[in-house]
Amino acid sequence: MATLPSTPTGTAGAPRMGPREFVVLMAMSMALQALAIDAMLPALAGIAQELAISDPNRRQLIVGVFLLAAGLGALVPGSLADRYGRRPVLLCSLALYIVFSLGCALVTEFNTLLALRAAQALGSAGLSVLPSAIIRDRHGGDAMARQMSTITVIFMLVPMVAPSIGLAVLMVAGWRWIFALLAVMGLVVGLWVWLRLEETLDPANRQPIQPRAIATNMVTAASNRASFGYVVGGGLILSALFGYVNCAQQLVGEHFGAGAYFPLIFGATALCMAFASFFNSRIVERFGARRVSHAAVLISIALSALQVWNASRPGETLLEFMPVIALNICMVGFIGANFSSIALQPFAHMAGAASSVQAFLRMVIGSGLGMLFGLAYDGTARPLALAFLGCGLSALVLVLWSEHGHLFRRINPRGALREVLLPDTHC
Repeated sequence: MATLPSTPTGTAGAPRMGPREFVVLMAMSMALQALAIDAMLPALAGIAQELAISDPNRRQLIVGVFLLAAGLGALVPGSLADRYGRRPVLLCSLALYIVFSLGCALVTEFNTLLALRAAQALGSAGLSVLPSAIIRDRHGGDAMARQMSTITVIFMLVPMVAPSIGLAVLMVAGWRWIFALLAVMGLVVGLWVWLRLEETLDPANRQPIQPRAIATNMVTAASNRASFGYVVGGGLILSALFGYVNCAQQLVGEHFGAGAYFPLIFGATALCMAFASFFNSRIVERFGARRVSHAAVLISIALSALQVWNASRPGETLLEFMPVIALNICMVGFIGANFSSIALQPFAHMAGAASSVQAFLRMVIGSGLGMLFGLAYDGTARPLALAFLGCGLSALVLVLWSEHGHLFRRINPRGALREVLLPDTHC
């Protein structure tokens, strides 16, 4: 599909942002939330010790609460962006990210830290919602999937290096300085957005701030059959990934004995996902987002079954665990961007609201279940393996429902739009 025209405003005097700069800026905006999660992983034990946390699994809440609050907050910024534009709402999200990062650096009590982490995630929820809406303003169909995959490649560099960044900070300072670093990174991206990002919302697509209109848009976005299965299925796939993130430090670093090598191993799994996203960006327009993502779901189910088998055997080793989990995380790279672009395709006229409600559903499902999967850690890899298998099978059923029992179809954007307007396409 041809690139849609943008409506530049707010950057008078600056040359128009090129496609490469746009991709990097969108990726860095999204990556700030990933940095707020993954940079904390090496510090969890130190935070637990300094703030007197007795239950070793409770430290996971520093990550889990952030993920859940980010999902809840995703409902708000999309509707605001449909009314006031993408740029001002994105800037507000960045400002709140900076303020609450500094607040987290100053806490002296664990429950206060959790409250501020929740506020940080709620306030910065636009960082995960708005880039998708901005991209949808400019692209559609498989071209959007390719753009999202390219952005994901850059975005995934952050989880690759974030634990090492956190560890590097810990080598010269305390864990509080990790939050100070988050504030600095947020300031850098905020200045970049302020100086360079053009407004992409078409004035004809502005939506009123009326509770009834917002509710109608959100119900429409949530209840469309053609996208519902992909949104909820994507959330389930995400929940297995978040389950791994929540318990990775305990499972890989402690149970499997990775120790100081944990940041490198965690980064290697993120590299697998980045490679998958890069490869997806090169093949998705040729084969179609549906064909690629459906194949990835089936492969993920097979890998998850192998995980369960390995975890059920006594004495599973790190060398047996990591290749399989890395390949399964690799499949997430083929699923995430494609599922998101398929789900958002019908909503060009209300991309902000649709992006919000879809991000809300994905993140609440993903973070809520992911937190439970992490807390189910029992000193073995079995709970995580069962989570991957159950979520993969459930996602497959949901996709089959959205696709009326068919897999691997390729639907052009115009055909897809006709399909979602048929009377039987709602839940």
